[in-house]
Amino acid sequence: MSENIPAWLQEELARYDQLQQTLQVLLAQKQQVDLEIAELDRALEELQKQPDDVEVYKVAGSIMIKSNKQDLLKELQEKKELANTRRTVLSKQEEKVRQSLQEVQSKLAQALRGGSTGQQVAT
Repeated sequence: MSENIPAWLQEELARYDQLQQTLQVLLAQKQQVDLEIAELDRALEELQKQPDDVEVYKVAGSIMIKSNKQDLLKELQEKKELANTRRTVLSKQEEKVRQSLQEVQSKLAQALRGGSTGQQVAT
C-alpha cells in the first residue's frame, strides 16, 4: 500500500501524526500547570485568611520547615507567577502546533481531492 503513496505525502502524514502527538503532550503539560495554579490559589487563599502571627510550615522534600506567613505568601506568589508564565508559553506553543496541524491537514485534504497523483502540493 505504501508503494502507491508518494513519498512527499507519506512525509506529510508522518508530520501530521507527529504534530498530533506534540499537541497531546502540550495539552497534558498545560493541564498539569493549571492544576498547579489552582493548588497555589487555594494555598494562598487559606494562608491569607490566617492571622499574621500564625505558625506556618512549608514542605521541603520529606520534611516540614517552620516559616512565617509573609515569607510563605511571597514564595507562593512567585511560584504562581512562574506557573502562569509557563502556562502562557504552553498556550503559545499549542497555538503554533494547531496552526501547523491545520496547514498539514489542508495539504492532505487537497492531495486527496486531487487524487494524490504524485504531484506535490505547493507549500
